[in-house]
Parts: sequence; structure tokens; C-alpha cells
Amino acid sequence: MAHPSSQRAALGPSPNMPPAMAEIKSQAVDKVLEEMNRMPLFMTNLDETDGEGGQNDALEALRALAYEGTRAEIAENFRQQGNDCARTKQWTDAKEFYDKALAALRGPQNNPDPDAEGPGVIEVELDEAEEARKEKAIEEACHVNRALCNLERKNYRSCIQDCAQTLRLNPSNVKAFYRSGTACLALDKLPEAADACNRGLVLDPSNAPLAALKSKIAARKTYIESVEKARKERETRIAAERVTLQLALKSRNILSRSTDTPPDLEDAEIKLENPLDPSSTLTFPVILLYPTHAQSDFVKAFPEKEKLDEHLDYIFPLPWDKKHEYTTEGVEAYMETSAGGLIKVGKKMSLGKVLGSGKPEVVDGLATISVVPKDRAADWIEEFKKRKGKN
Repeated sequence: MAHPSSQRAALGPSPNMPPAMAEIKSQAVDKVLEEMNRMPLFMTNLDETDGEGGQNDALEALRALAYEGTRAEIAENFRQQGNDCARTKQWTDAKEFYDKALAALRGPQNNPDPDAEGPGVIEVELDEAEEARKEKAIEEACHVNRALCNLERKNYRSCIQDCAQTLRLNPSNVKAFYRSGTACLALDKLPEAADACNRGLVLDPSNAPLAALKSKIAARKTYIESVEKARKERETRIAAERVTLQLALKSRNILSRSTDTPPDLEDAEIKLENPLDPSSTLTFPVILLYPTHAQSDFVKAFPEKEKLDEHLDYIFPLPWDKKHEYTTEGVEAYMETSAGGLIKVGKKMSLGKVLGSGKPEVVDGLATISVVPKDRAADWIEEFKKRKGKN
């Protein structure tokens, strides 16, 4: 079997490689990739240097080309790049290109050098009217397309501003009306959304997106109106219930007041069985205090017709009452009066009658009853009087 080297010898001498390829062949793979990344066609990241701190001439040449030509040509170049990004839904990049296009339109006009000489120089005369027409068309397109970018990025106010600028340039731009209407709808600016939509439909009555937008605006308006109607009805009902409750308390001679620091009763509250009927049964939240033992129980709903002993029967015995001092027969109950004194609460008297005596008061929607063992009642009353500064 012939040796590979003898086969190559039989084929004759191989041609010399071009100098550039021979140089690459002698380089490491990493070095080759680094050099390729410096070439605009093969770049995977933006490289700014050229060897030892210099400029990347190829990249700078491409950048310079982006700003070669008249304002309209430069702006059109950026606009097309923006359109390419928009087609692939790269909204941030597309917006930046439209920004550059609009900035180019505000920049100086690159007129041909009048002193240029030589066979390669082509004389160009700018038609100012034609250039102005091109610039206006590009400006309109950039604003309406940037409006789309802002709409997709949920920058609704910026979208509306771009649409307004578009319509200043061309009051018949249907896309601007559609995008402005969509942004206004997103902000719940329904009158403005409807106005933009209707103006667009006047220009293009068969425009399907505008027709769909009009339906969305109408549906949103109906929903908001229904929510507002329900809110007003709820507020009216709450106000009526509040007035009815005050009337029920007044008609029963029950005193009540509010403080600046009401307790958190969660969902417990004074309420009527029928919120709009002052004669229906009243129910109160009641806290039972055991002051001699610093304990308490909370009754969320104590109807006015029920008696204290009916509740004590199911509350007693108390889990912490080791001496069994608290029995329905072995305790007395008291309520503080509006004047700062005490009244004894009959355990077989309905809560409504106790409160209706006009002496105790319901504070912050809560009735408070102190329950003490009979053999400790006298001492507790004396302590209460001392605390209140009374003899």
C-alpha cells in the first residue's frame, strides 16, 4: 500500500496558499475567531478596538455610511432598519431606529461640496421642494410607527403623542387614529378613544380594526357605567341603612357614641334584622369583662330581646376558673353609665331594656358588661369608684 507522502509526491507540488490564508493557517483558532469578530459581517459582539487601542476601521466605515447622503436618505435608512425590527417585534430596537431617523431629519442638510473637482465628482442639485416632501413623508411614517412601538411597550401616553404628531403632518392617517384610540382605551380615556375611532371610520368606513376597536370601546363604556351605577346604589343603600339604624337607636332611647380609637371588631357590628326597617330586631356586639381576673369573652351577636343569663349559661364554666367562682347564679353584672357611674344589669332583663334605660351607652358600636363574682362585687365597686375619683 502506497504511503500518503508518496501519493502527494506523485501528484506533483501543491500550489502556494495566498499570503492571507497562509497567515491565518499559522494562527491559533482563538486568534482567528477574534479577528473574524472584528469584521462587521461576522461580528457576534460590538468590538471597538483595532489591535493596540486603535479604531476598527471597517466598523467605523459602516457607521459613517449610515450618515452619508441627504437628510431624507439618512432618515430613510434608519426608518427601514426600524421597520425590519418591527416586523420581528423587536419594539425597543425599532423605536431607537425611528428616534435616529427623526433626529436625522432635524440635523443639517448634507449638500454636495461645491469645491469638489475631478472626474469622479458628479454634480447633484437638490430639489428643495422634493426633499421637503420626502422628509415629511418619512417623518409621518416614523411617528406613526414609533407610536406602534410605544403601544406594544405599553407606553400609552407616548403613543398618543406620536399619533398627534402624525396627524399634524397628515390629518388623514387612519393608522394614527387607530393607535391613538387603542392607547386611549388602555388608559380608560373613553371619550378620546371614541373620538379617535370615529374620526378614523369617517376616513375609512370599512376599516375592520377600527370597527372592532369601536365595539371594544362601547363594551368598556357599558362595563364602567354598570360599575359606577352599582357603586352609587351601594352608597345610597349604605347611607339609608345608616340613617335607619340611627333612627332605631333613637326610638329605643339607646345612647351611643364614637371615639377616635375604635377597637377592631372585624365583621361584628350593630345591625337590624332588616337594615331598612327600624322596628326590626337589633343585634349588638357585646364584650363580657371579668375584671377581677383580667379575662374577657366576646359575643359577636347579642339580640336585644335576649337576656344575659341565656348567654352565661353556655359560656360557663370558664376554662381558667379553677375555683369555680363563675356560675350564672353566683355572679353579678354591671355596665358603666354615660355619667361615669355603674348600673347593675339584671341577668333576666333583656339587653334592649337595659340599654333602653338611657343610662349605659354603646361606645364604638360595642356594649360592655362587667361580670364579677358576688362575693367580690363590693370590693370591685369600691375600686371602680376610686379609679373614677368618686367617693
